[in-house]
Amino acid sequence: MTAFDLFSIGHSNIPAERFVAMLRAANVSAIADVRTTPVSRFCPWFSAKNLAPLLAREGMEYLSYGDALGGRPRDQTLYCDGVADYEAMARQPDFNASIERLLVDAAHRRANDRPNGGLCLMCAERDPLDCHRCLLVARVLAGRGMTIGHILHDGSIEPHPATERRLLEPAPKDCDLFATGQDGQLAAAYRRRARAVAYRAKGARVMRTSR
Repeated sequence: MTAFDLFSIGHSNIPAERFVAMLRAANVSAIADVRTTPVSRFCPWFSAKNLAPLLAREGMEYLSYGDALGGRPRDQTLYCDGVADYEAMARQPDFNASIERLLVDAAHRRANDRPNGGLCLMCAERDPLDCHRCLLVARVLAGRGMTIGHILHDGSIEPHPATERRLLEPAPKDCDLFATGQDGQLAAAYRRRARAVAYRAKGARVMRTSR
């Protein structure tokens, strides 16, 4: 198995037993829940009050990170035209303090529990490209030099650079790679995708863009 510093997963509607099996296959020892509201009406086993004891019975820890790393900010200045602004969120002191705490938690588990990974970000969306755990949190962590593996619903693990390659395809017809450079193209792709899938305040107009 490729070595990762941490993982991510979207719970979607995975049965509890399958979810636990996927975590075990990736050698996960703790979940870092980055949902702003850790409740699921349709899959109640993923509500925090049920998930924490479920994980404990399996020898895994539940860590709450939704207050600062959630995708639905309570601060209205962190919205642009009613859409959560991931770039603005990534500049917040509370966000960065929680990133530092997450790095410590991940390092602790690699050292003491799981040399190959151990900590796994969790949110709800199935595809990492539909979720702030990838477009915001994992992007920042990758910028800090962390290697991230996204656990997909077929059980495979997609390295974050491969996820970024999916983000870039297809490139917009009007994108001039020679003018923007690869880094600029990737930043623009993150921005487009975030505008398409980020949380929208009530009444905000939904504008879909291509990946």
